[in-house]
Amino acid sequence: MSGLNLQAWMQPHLQRIEQALSAGIEAASPADLGQAMRYAVLDGGKRLRPLLVLATAEAAGDAAGGPAALNAACAIELIHAYSLVHDDMPCMDNDVLRRGKPTVHVQYGEAQALLAGDALQTLAFEFLTPQDASVPAAVQAACVALLARASGYQGMAGGQAIDLASVGRRLNEAQLRQMHRLKTGALLLCSVQLGTACVSGVPVAVQAALIRFGEALGLAFQVVDDVLDVTADSATLGKTAGKDEAADKPTYVALMGLDGAKAYADALAGQAMQALADSGLPEARLGALRGLADMVVQRNH
Repeated sequence: MSGLNLQAWMQPHLQRIEQALSAGIEAASPADLGQAMRYAVLDGGKRLRPLLVLATAEAAGDAAGGPAALNAACAIELIHAYSLVHDDMPCMDNDVLRRGKPTVHVQYGEAQALLAGDALQTLAFEFLTPQDASVPAAVQAACVALLARASGYQGMAGGQAIDLASVGRRLNEAQLRQMHRLKTGALLLCSVQLGTACVSGVPVAVQAALIRFGEALGLAFQVVDDVLDVTADSATLGKTAGKDEAADKPTYVALMGLDGAKAYADALAGQAMQALADSGLPEARLGALRGLADMVVQRNH
């Protein structure tokens, strides 16, 4: 990690992200909708996706983390938060615990949770299209296109549809990888792509290497998630442990066994690190990305 202290790097970025999200979701809103939105987003979560946006922008040459990168970081966190609100609802995964507290539909009711998710999704695109000329129109358009594709039927929503349709079925490795490439991996890859899109003049070869990094990291995240669903408790996870097995969902642990899934996560982390090396970017600028990749594989929640 080039001697980088990841926590020291993260702290000011997390503060900027939290302040921007809090300012962007007004508590005063029709029928207290903003309260449900703030409950879903603020004071919880690892903020991995927005940190990946900022770390990638830094690696690509935006050392200052300008307004485009911060807006994109907030936007992808809002999309992630909306997806969790909807995924937890009774019509989907029917979960009652998220980020260590009751899920939004438990706290505010199903209708308000549905609306909060809808509003968070659209707010993400407001963040990407500021009206103050702080972000060039071409960058705005590129970021909107990336996030829309990663969120929709060819990305996260499509992956969730496969997930719901696969309960009780045995998927082979290729089918499982495709499901998670869409459901989880698409947003993590998009985080890297957004970071690159916020920096002008990034060579195509560098972009390709960073895409490989994002793809490997996205899949590694899901493999570790499957492992933690088996090995961690609900208090540590901040969500219901053992849920996938209880729901008879296809997972990497079910497919490969616990040790096999752990080994696969390590192998994917190695692929991600190799992609960073292949980017040719200065090692001093890659420390945050390397640190975040380590955090994904070594996390306990």
